[in-house]
Amino acid sequence: MKVGILTSGGDCQSLNATMRGLAMTLYNNIKDVEIIGFLYGYKGLMYEDYKIMKPEDFSDIINIGGTILKTSRCPFKKMRIIENGFNKVEAMKKIYKKLNLDCLVVLGGNGSLKSANMLAQEGLNVVGLPKTIDNDVACTEITFGYNTAVSVAMEAIDRLHTTGETHHRIMVLEVMGRYAGWIALESAIAGGADVALIPEIPYDINRVAEKIKNRQKRGKNFDIVVVAEGAKPKDGEITVENVRDNGKGVDNTKLGGVGEKVAKQLQELTGLEARNTTLGYMQRGGTPTAFDRVLSTKYGTAAMRMAIEEKFGNLVVIKNGKIDYASLEDVVGQNKEIGAVSGNTTVSNQRKVTMDDDLVKTARSVGINLGD
Repeated sequence: MKVGILTSGGDCQSLNATMRGLAMTLYNNIKDVEIIGFLYGYKGLMYEDYKIMKPEDFSDIINIGGTILKTSRCPFKKMRIIENGFNKVEAMKKIYKKLNLDCLVVLGGNGSLKSANMLAQEGLNVVGLPKTIDNDVACTEITFGYNTAVSVAMEAIDRLHTTGETHHRIMVLEVMGRYAGWIALESAIAGGADVALIPEIPYDINRVAEKIKNRQKRGKNFDIVVVAEGAKPKDGEITVENVRDNGKGVDNTKLGGVGEKVAKQLQELTGLEARNTTLGYMQRGGTPTAFDRVLSTKYGTAAMRMAIEEKFGNLVVIKNGKIDYASLEDVVGQNKEIGAVSGNTTVSNQRKVTMDDDLVKTARSVGINLGD
């Protein structure tokens, strides 16, 4: 059996753990195995940049963050654009056939999985694995990398507690997540934060200030406010740090800066000093948690079982706490009801926090203000 693997898009801590699970399953269950590792994501498949992997390549990597195959961003909406006479899709199909691959395993988030679905529709045998710290891939309950990112954010909240209490300050922490509030909400609960602002619930800064003033009246002279990078005020817009790329049709916005805005507004409204910390890429790096190592191993082994059973064109998912699979078309295709936000006009194929989610109910129950 000849299997190609690639890691695409933003990195996370447990890509290596997932590939190890995949490889160990093959080596332990199939007699004649060859694994081709494409370097720098889809670019490796396009330009025939690959490495013939050996069992020792997957040894002692379960605890190492990043990806031994490296990664890059190849926006889905540019995949079919012919640049300087180069047809990316045809090039990938050509290399796949030239190497006589039995299947291609793609470890990636929403954009990367759209490209995987496209290749499946072009006739390639593809299996997808849901990689993103944002936890926003449709049809699965959790993505690998998410738990570690939440743990990093929680540790930051723990540290901000001590300095906030010492100086009687409002400590704002801006976390990643793109247009989904999973990291902000779960880390706020785990870290005992007072406020969590997420994209799914446009916030009223005056309601947040009211919460802080009420805490002041009870003798609480410091506050922890967790803000998702995609959070926005009621009747306002998402804060954009800059534009990555001017490519037509590409989601080219780099979110960021909302934490600083919130800190400034709260300082003016409450009279307390406020400081913002933007956690940034710290959430993607470092060592994966035990939970993520186990989850990633489960994902990797399941991907190879699917490949052996020729269940191609699917994404490995967690459903009702157990390993399952969903078609790539359902995950990233035109069925926009998948991942829809209840109580919100925003509808997309991304998995977002719903208003009836247990995390929302838990946050409200323990007194975390969600800005509404």
